[in-house]
Amino acid sequence: MPWLYPKLKPKALLWARPWQQQLQARLAALETIRFGDNCFVAETAQLFAERGRDIELGDRSHVGAGAFLHGPISIGREVGINHDCSFDGGSSGIRIGDYCRIAANVKIYAFNHGFGANALVCEQPVTSQGVLIEHDVWIGTGVAICDGVTIGAHAVIGMGSVVTKAVPEYEIWAGNPAQRIGDRRDKPDYHPG
Repeated sequence: MPWLYPKLKPKALLWARPWQQQLQARLAALETIRFGDNCFVAETAQLFAERGRDIELGDRSHVGAGAFLHGPISIGREVGINHDCSFDGGSSGIRIGDYCRIAANVKIYAFNHGFGANALVCEQPVTSQGVLIEHDVWIGTGVAICDGVTIGAHAVIGMGSVVTKAVPEYEIWAGNPAQRIGDRRDKPDYHPG
């Protein structure tokens, strides 16, 4: 479990840390990828970051098994990207703020194809506005986020949603297309105990 990596006992870190250092060094040698301290990348994750389409992972962030990331992508500190996610930064990029949680099978595409009737789909122009996910955002399993979307800080996106427009800070959105269903500030405070 990648989120356990920085919390491993010293005995487990004896083998886990060198394994991650070798894996990350191999990726950084092949692609334009920068890793912060104590990052974890699953061996089956696929990271593609040719020149001009860099990928950057902040300290203590992790990328789960089967994830596919194609830059440009900038990932903040302590971000969890779970298994089988697929992100493509197009030409304008994906930026993810600190402390975000992104569940399994989330799709983020920062580009779009034209589809006018005047030409074949394969001949249509491609546009890219970029995607911004601010800090402390929780994105549920199976969410799709379209190009040009900004998700405000502290927002929550419900499982299976398709996000086609900006989500304000603290709001809870769900559905296809996603729409506002609540606000985190209306929820009772959580006190672990």
